[in-house]
Amino acid sequence: MRPYTDQAASSATGDAAAAGPQQAAVERPGGTDRRRLWRSRRYRWDIKYSPYAFVAPFFVFFAAFGVFPLLYTGWSSLHRVSLAAPNDMQWVGLRNYTRLLEDEFFWNALRNTFTIGVISTVPQLLMALGIAHLLNYRLRASGFFRVAILTPYATSVAAATLVFVLLFGRDYGMINWALDAVGLGKVDWQSGTLSSQVAVSTIVIWRWTGYNALIYLAAMQAVPNDLYESAALDGATRWQQFIHVTVPSLRPTILFTVVVSTIGATQLFGEPLLFGGASGQKGGASHQFQTLGLYLYEQGWFNFHLGRASAIAWAMFLILLIVAGINLLVARRLRKSQ
Repeated sequence: MRPYTDQAASSATGDAAAAGPQQAAVERPGGTDRRRLWRSRRYRWDIKYSPYAFVAPFFVFFAAFGVFPLLYTGWSSLHRVSLAAPNDMQWVGLRNYTRLLEDEFFWNALRNTFTIGVISTVPQLLMALGIAHLLNYRLRASGFFRVAILTPYATSVAAATLVFVLLFGRDYGMINWALDAVGLGKVDWQSGTLSSQVAVSTIVIWRWTGYNALIYLAAMQAVPNDLYESAALDGATRWQQFIHVTVPSLRPTILFTVVVSTIGATQLFGEPLLFGGASGQKGGASHQFQTLGLYLYEQGWFNFHLGRASAIAWAMFLILLIVAGINLLVARRLRKSQ
């Protein structure tokens, strides 16, 4: 009788342990409902706020390193501030902006930026369009060529510019050697206005042509083959297909690359700085290739006028806003025409 008693006792104890929470729930009828309510609430919070938590780090860093410097630069542009005492700010209102409008060096830098932008952007995009058109056909080792054209973009600005400085050297540069060999004579690339801007533009073209070619290539591969087959049945040559099928299909992409290249040209800094050597911030002895970025650098870090440099930065920002507005208008007209 005793084992039966122990087993029964053990079974009774186990049943009591297993049934403990249920008994507790029975003893506390609102506990289970509260837990379910809490879990349901946490689930709703998870669905509602988790996406904001995932994207929050981007906005935090953007606010710290994008919005705050922009606003602080705008505030500094309304003050007289020296790099030697950045906390000592004296309110001058719009004086820094009015001085820019009267400053011939600012207009010279703006003119140089526009000229270098045109000289570098137009050939760059035309060459990128032609390279993308060639890569769009079936070629042997097409993957190698697509990676190879992106190599200049992966090269650092300093390394590329130093190589081009050697190539454009006045006495021992390879380009002057080639020009002298064909009887055209040597060119002092850094001293002349047009020659120096062409040299700087060459560096920009070399770095960014492959990058734009890949963008065009991606857009070309999205053009339906039916259009090319229809054009071929009508007797169109490859050149005619390129002019009448490819280019019209790429108009939004071309507009995008024009805007991005214009923004890059407005911010041009590293190439002319390194090309100019010791006086790179001046853009040459007579400021012949000084861009807006170099002029900002010269005013802020060589002349110690942080307020004036901030005004230049905001002038560049306004120029980019104008470019973005023109892009928006042109894009709307393209959509309406389609």
